[in-house]
Amino acid sequence: MNQPLRLFDLAGADERLRFSPNCWRTRLALAHKGLPVDTLPWRFTEKQAIAATGQGKVPVLVDGDRWLHDSWTIAEHLEQAYPQTPSLFGPAPGHALARFVNQWTSETLHPAVARVVVPDIPAILHEKDRAYFRSSREAAFGQTLESLAAQREASLEALRRVLAPLRSTLAAQPFVSGDTPYYADHVVFGAFQWARTVSPVALLAADDPIAAWVERMLDAYGGLARTVAPAACAD
Repeated sequence: MNQPLRLFDLAGADERLRFSPNCWRTRLALAHKGLPVDTLPWRFTEKQAIAATGQGKVPVLVDGDRWLHDSWTIAEHLEQAYPQTPSLFGPAPGHALARFVNQWTSETLHPAVARVVVPDIPAILHEKDRAYFRSSREAAFGQTLESLAAQREASLEALRRVLAPLRSTLAAQPFVSGDTPYYADHVVFGAFQWARTVSPVALLAADDPIAAWVERMLDAYGGLARTVAPAACAD
């Protein structure tokens, strides 16, 4: 590694507020591997800054002359490029199982969380991002953010049903990956860190096994995820 790794990381109006679930996957993966990285605050409308990737979303990792996007692609790159560091996936078949968790999270968990927390996100965005965020999300959901907010209780109940297999798993073991967190934990935790940093809505009951796991993940890697305050504590 001749140059420091650089990570374009989604930020709010306060650049210390880093809230993207997919960026958190990558930040935790880098911490797991013990790789130093410069995190660069990036906002939705700053597409030109990552134009070298040919697309407009973060995370984007710059490793030497390589510009990588998509959290799963980045994880696979880190695993292959830095084999001397701790594995993100653990023993076989950890890689294949992490791919399943990655897809379940992106296709099932994130949409369910989004219906609960997305109406709160404009409040934490930089002014230049608010119109873009509203128009793009309302187009994706086919309804206004206000309409989503009005459906929050039903959305929260639906999310809690989605979480049932995660809950029963974490009632039986400390981490998604077993006794130790691996990339599958990074992936799922990203969704809860997203909710924690953008919305005051409590997704979980205090005695939920998932809540205890969230606390363990907040403590992991030297408390990296705790460096961002929860939305309820924002000034």
